[in-house]
Amino acid sequence: MARSVLCRGVSVLQLSRTCLLSAPRWYSQSEPEPLALKQQNHGIRRIILNNPKKRNALSLAMLETIRENILADADSKDLRVIIISAKGPVFSSGHDLKELTSARGREFHTKVFQTCSEVMTLIQDIPVPVIAMVNGVATAAGCQLVASCDIAVATEKSTFATPGVNVGLFCSTPAVAIGRAVPRKVAMEMLLTGTPLSAHDALLHGLISKVVPEERLEEETLAIAQRVCQSSRPVVALGKATFLRQMAQGRDAAYATASKVMVDNLALRDGQEGIRAFIEKRKPVWSHKAEKVHD
Repeated sequence: MARSVLCRGVSVLQLSRTCLLSAPRWYSQSEPEPLALKQQNHGIRRIILNNPKKRNALSLAMLETIRENILADADSKDLRVIIISAKGPVFSSGHDLKELTSARGREFHTKVFQTCSEVMTLIQDIPVPVIAMVNGVATAAGCQLVASCDIAVATEKSTFATPGVNVGLFCSTPAVAIGRAVPRKVAMEMLLTGTPLSAHDALLHGLISKVVPEERLEEETLAIAQRVCQSSRPVVALGKATFLRQMAQGRDAAYATASKVMVDNLALRDGQEGIRAFIEKRKPVWSHKAEKVHD
């Protein structure tokens, strides 16, 4: 289990250049390194996949570690945004194929894919935004992980692929997230051929949000995270949940859902604080609590 690391007395940008860029050696030489590192400061939680020797494969243990690191104190108002990144040249190569041999058996295989699905849906269900920070290759379930995040920032050298068909295992579960992120025919070409998308093509088709030079990846990702942290946590949580809900509905149902939520948003104390601050031309003071104003 990875332990939280809190770096005090530094800016988020300083933090990115010190605490976040190198894994702290809090474990002894006899202990194995954690599969993922969890670090948090100024409302920003970093989950760093930490198994580059195995291409940050989403083994069952890795998936369980990611889930644990996302869920830790998830309801705390001190948690405002999560960034998922990885060590090494591969963001994630997807499932560990050694775990998918027949020797492991159907029950184990079922657990792997159930856990993977739980992690991907958790990323969307958790009330704070989740940002993928990608510097390298993201394939199969690794590409699914990127597609499941709310925002994805990638370097120019990053590539995205679903090559399972080439090894006899069609990327059916990655297709759930990818098919909801890119046009159908683009998704089908990825799934049927395994041909990688470049970062710029991934941006063009909507799989990622932004492409940046490698030397600016940290800065650009943290800038987005910092902007999220400037907003009210319950307002962001309400907005994220509503966006995902209405996207699965028809137009009229989506408007009905969104209209009701706008009214609910106005009933929040932070909703009224924001409007008052705008009228009074001052900076809002958020409570970050899901409290309603009195009628």
